[in-house]
Amino acid sequence: MTTTNALEILTADHRAIDQLFDAFERADKGDRDRKNTLVQRACELLTIHSIVEEELLYPAAREALGSDDKFDVDEAFVEHFLVKTLIEKFTQLKAGDQGFDATFKVLKENVTHHVEEEEKDLFPEIRKTKIDLDALGRKIVARKEALQSRITEVATTH
Repeated sequence: MTTTNALEILTADHRAIDQLFDAFERADKGDRDRKNTLVQRACELLTIHSIVEEELLYPAAREALGSDDKFDVDEAFVEHFLVKTLIEKFTQLKAGDQGFDATFKVLKENVTHHVEEEEKDLFPEIRKTKIDLDALGRKIVARKEALQSRITEVATTH
């Protein structure tokens, strides 16, 4: 990725996650390996994305926007909690298990709603502030790389 603009980075994450949701819907019902892989990758991306938003974007937004903003940062945290709860279910569920497809469908619905609110309400409001989106973007890139390294490290040691 060549941009360091925080909102462009996060929007690119949103599109990547959308692509995984779409690929899951197109996957053959009996292709359990593909479904497991798509869910695992979506959960990884969503986890990293949620962490950088919670640690970096939302505090900056809350500080810059104050309490008059059109986007409720507290609501965003609650929506993230719900997404993390659904992601956690995939530690026990595998493709073919009862509830696997339904859980992923509900995850998609929650994420799609959340993304729409961010892109329609939060991001335009942030653009009006004095937040240095390039500086924030560099922090986001560094944090995402560190989190991805940890995931890779954990995956290769098990």
